[in-house]
Amino acid sequence: MDSDTFVYTTYIRTTPDELWTALTDPAITRRYWGVAFETDWTPGAPMVWEEGGRRAVDPEQVVLAAEHGRLLSYTWHTFTPAWAQAVRLEPDLYQRLLREPRSRVTFEIEPAGDTVKLTVTHGGLEPGGLMKGLIGEGWPALVSSLKSLLETGEELPEPPR
Repeated sequence: MDSDTFVYTTYIRTTPDELWTALTDPAITRRYWGVAFETDWTPGAPMVWEEGGRRAVDPEQVVLAAEHGRLLSYTWHTFTPAWAQAVRLEPDLYQRLLREPRSRVTFEIEPAGDTVKLTVTHGGLEPGGLMKGLIGEGWPALVSSLKSLLETGEELPEPPR
């Protein structure tokens, strides 16, 4: 049975504070993700997504929850024609994405001995939808790069497209 949620868990040799900073500080998110967020990280605050010089602004892009070092949740970004072109998304696939509901991502941060357990839950997805397939590949790669950056000081190289 298909679900509207994708869950990915990993353990990172870091602290909850360092992981929080890596999820919220634009200078760090640009390194492993290529994205920077403009927000004050309070529930209800708007979020501007900046990626490759493209800014996505939408009143429905908001912080849902923010508890320093423990929990972070926000609505997923708005899909724009410039974004679709930049990621080389075919026009028919872009139109499919536009018909899917806005989803949300939640990061749960839990101390686990000398490591931190990070659980990424991306919910509100269209079961069997295009976004679920995209994030099913994207989150493991992204979290692996985040883990590498925090543990070694170097993010993973961007995979070829």
